[in-house]
Amino acid sequence: MRCFMPRRNSKAETAAVVERRQASQSQQVSRDDRRDGEAGAQQGSNYQLSRIMRPDDANIVGNVHGGIILKMIEEAGCIVGTRHCNTQNGDRCLAALVRVEKTEFLFPVFIGEVAHVTAEITYTSKHSLEVQVKVVAENILTGAKKLANKAALWYVPCSLQNVDKVMDVPPLKYTSEEQEEQGRKRYEAQKMERLETKARIEEVVPPPPNLEQHTVGFSQSSLIHLVGPSDCTLHNYVHGGVTMKLMDEVAGIVAARHCNTNIVTASVDAINFHRKIYKGCVVTVTGRLTFVSNKSMEIEVLVDASSLIETGVEKYRAVSAFFTFISLDKDNKPLPVPPLKIEGEEEQRRFEEGKARYLQNKAKRLADKERQQ
Repeated sequence: MRCFMPRRNSKAETAAVVERRQASQSQQVSRDDRRDGEAGAQQGSNYQLSRIMRPDDANIVGNVHGGIILKMIEEAGCIVGTRHCNTQNGDRCLAALVRVEKTEFLFPVFIGEVAHVTAEITYTSKHSLEVQVKVVAENILTGAKKLANKAALWYVPCSLQNVDKVMDVPPLKYTSEEQEEQGRKRYEAQKMERLETKARIEEVVPPPPNLEQHTVGFSQSSLIHLVGPSDCTLHNYVHGGVTMKLMDEVAGIVAARHCNTNIVTASVDAINFHRKIYKGCVVTVTGRLTFVSNKSMEIEVLVDASSLIETGVEKYRAVSAFFTFISLDKDNKPLPVPPLKIEGEEEQRRFEEGKARYLQNKAKRLADKERQQ
């Protein structure tokens, strides 16, 4: 994969990026994006960070890992959310990530490109706020830009005095009643989905050894990570972006084992953060295939945590999500995905549920495309 940035120029180019961080919002890829950014800036409810993509951010063919993008998205959301929640009197607080809505990876980001991550608060309830984030990738040699990612995140403000205390969120000033009503509908929908997800949490069953290729057990993978200080907030619990990066890595391993090709993150369904993960915990991140279409793979990723320090604390489910990956050839063109061999009633049930999500997302994409035409 071509590298757009010679290593000897990286310091100068990085300095140029830093200088632009405090400047006005960069040119967006569409007129609608410019309008949204101006509205957010007027309300003091948006934030932009930029960073050049380095070789250690990418896979062996030069595609930036989806987990790197997810981590940057969460950092921008946390900053704008924390700033907003501290505009009122009372305890100082930090915005904690509780949910990520479906995230679309529209175009790959490559080494040498600059990722501009813009976060804007679009809705507030009494104890939570919605942050919508867009990632624009810029080729700094040609000036070409592309909208690479879109995401919506939900945060709650936790008091710095007591992390279990959720603070009130300062109300957002909306441009119209319609904007507020649309936000309220999104809030109610995600609240219902979070409750449904909590109700269907399952235990991960380790796969038996020597399984046949293209089965669920053959590609199922786990990653074990000890949470250290660099993973954590001031409150000693893990940044949401750190967890999402680990989840993307495991999902990528599962997809690569199934396909034996170059794979990239295509989208992420809602990520639900059920409980906080604290410093000193051991997290086990497990990924398994649930559904395969002709050109995509759905991978369920579950994060379990247990404490190395506190006795009597049982392992608990901390985070869950569904990632979608696609297989690519050397020219970044989609390749067919090997069919998944189903074994047993549980795998069949998860396959049918994954198929329903796939068809629902496909219908939504077609409807969105028709509205844009």
